[in-house]
Amino acid sequence: QVKLVESGGGSVQAGGSLRLSCVFSGYPYSTYCMNWFRSAPGKEREGVAAIDSDGNASYADFAKGRFTLSKDNVKNTLYLEMNNLKPEDTGLYVCAAEVAIPCTGADYAMDYWGKGTLVTISS
Repeated sequence: QVKLVESGGGSVQAGGSLRLSCVFSGYPYSTYCMNWFRSAPGKEREGVAAIDSDGNASYADFAKGRFTLSKDNVKNTLYLEMNNLKPEDTGLYVCAAEVAIPCTGADYAMDYWGKGTLVTISS
């Protein structure tokens, strides 16, 4: 059974940093497309970043230059390093896995979801 468990969320002031982690278990991790999504009250869920099985990462425009996505195939862990955080980055950050070639990055295509970790950025 595939399981994704996120951690690393918290409350920081604007301009601060957080590092989110997502531990994946239950299937050969390296074969999945791994994604971070986020959601906030009153807003639709949106993709943040994605990384394919070859390690190629892509980012939403708001994440470019501030967020860095990486993965450790030995530890079966996905990381999202977030810097220069803004109040509008506040939300529930959820890890998701997609079995696809190539990766779509679309939330409707995700095969597995974690429960999320909450990020709160104060001004």
